[in-house]
Amino acid sequence: MPVVFPMSLVAVIWTVIYAPGTNGMMNAFLDFVTFGLWAPRDFLRDPIFALPSIMLLSLWQGVGFQMVIMLAGLQAIPSTLYEAAAIDGSNVWNQFRFVTLPQLRNTLIFVMLVTSILSFRLFDQVQIMTQGGPNDATTTVMYEVVKAAFEQQKMAKGAAMTVIFFIIVLAITIAQRVWVKEEQVMD
Repeated sequence: MPVVFPMSLVAVIWTVIYAPGTNGMMNAFLDFVTFGLWAPRDFLRDPIFALPSIMLLSLWQGVGFQMVIMLAGLQAIPSTLYEAAAIDGSNVWNQFRFVTLPQLRNTLIFVMLVTSILSFRLFDQVQIMTQGGPNDATTTVMYEVVKAAFEQQKMAKGAAMTVIFFIIVLAITIAQRVWVKEEQVMD
């Protein structure tokens, strides 16, 4: 469900969850879990908690997409491999280690690459929840690009930042592809 909701809606809901004081859902939950030892915090206005709070929101929102891809990868593993491993006397751990993980290698590489690329374009959450604050603790590259191009009306600066940003993301993606090569499937 989190994947299909617009990020603006998700960010507004999580802003309510992170509400300051004892009435905020996150503060109330942490107070309950710690048996009253948790002091209420303003997650989105505290420089220490602001970015981790946005990261938690992004993880929650993105995990559904990753799980669908992983499920497709798991369903593509032939059951005959598990049967052969069981006949060879392999236990569950060895089946996971020597059958499941190698068969999910390309799927894991795809999920890693897509997640890395999507993590760089973090903008909506920052714009809606913190506007880059407090003290620029949640400012991201995409937030700075949009701020330069549209708020400050410096289109050339925004475009240059975007090109540099693209080159950095491309370099990281190529480095990941070189570091972890996909296995070719032979038919």
